[in-house]
Amino acid sequence: MISSLLVNVIGIVVFAIVAPVLGCLLGGLDRVISARMQGRVGPPILQPYYDVRKLLAKDNVSTNGAESIYVTTALVFAIVAGGIFYSGGNILLSIFLVTMGALFFIIAAYSSRSPYAEIGANREIMQVMAYEPMVLILAVGFFMASGTFNVGDLFSIDCPIICKAWIIFIGLLFILTIKLRKSPFDISMSHHAHQEIVRGMTTEMSGPTLAKVEVMHWVENVLFLGWVGMFFIWSNPLSIVLAIAVAFLAFFLEILIDNNFARVKWQAMLKSAWIVALVTGVVNIALLMFM
Repeated sequence: MISSLLVNVIGIVVFAIVAPVLGCLLGGLDRVISARMQGRVGPPILQPYYDVRKLLAKDNVSTNGAESIYVTTALVFAIVAGGIFYSGGNILLSIFLVTMGALFFIIAAYSSRSPYAEIGANREIMQVMAYEPMVLILAVGFFMASGTFNVGDLFSIDCPIICKAWIIFIGLLFILTIKLRKSPFDISMSHHAHQEIVRGMTTEMSGPTLAKVEVMHWVENVLFLGWVGMFFIWSNPLSIVLAIAVAFLAFFLEILIDNNFARVKWQAMLKSAWIVALVTGVVNIALLMFM
């Protein structure tokens, strides 16, 4: 018990250092690829780092002191969730912590009392309602396919869980568009400035607070791509290379979707996400019950 806790603590510390770096590079790669798809040169790959560094140097202008605390708490939850996942901990706990972080981020938007931020927070709640059923089905499918909730146990199984839970994997790819805040499901806010006049939940956020939001987005990207990669992990050490390759392919697919689809209304997002969760979840779980 103590050794497991120590591994999780070390994993959280390492993730807190490594994930923002990887997330920053992914964010820069996103911008570069998006620019090429749109026929532009685009910014340098380290542009997200330059943006955050500039935000950290600015004054923290806020409507109230609680806003920054809520955002900091959301960032901490995201880091802890990622650390537990990548240290081979309980995936159900990791999912719970990610959801808690999302709720604190919503509260931060509401605390500003800005009508624009409140509209963004309302839409963020809709996004949580849209993807959360599929995320819970992911945890159930993970357990039924592997026999455990611990991610580290994947390295002792004979075949990757994609062999048994490939339908759930398709559902995960669908809601990943919502989780990564990509069009057509970036209804609460977008990480591309050209898509926004008023930037939803972060309208009243500035300086270090907004910088923490960007870092939280980097951290979550690394975590969510880890969810994709875990479907391809098994006892073969080379499976790690395969998992990383598939995660990058999924990331490229999300960028492609982001640049080719217009934003939809929240009703369409909610309906489509629930239909996908119902179909992929019920069908795959039913198949797993008879395996």
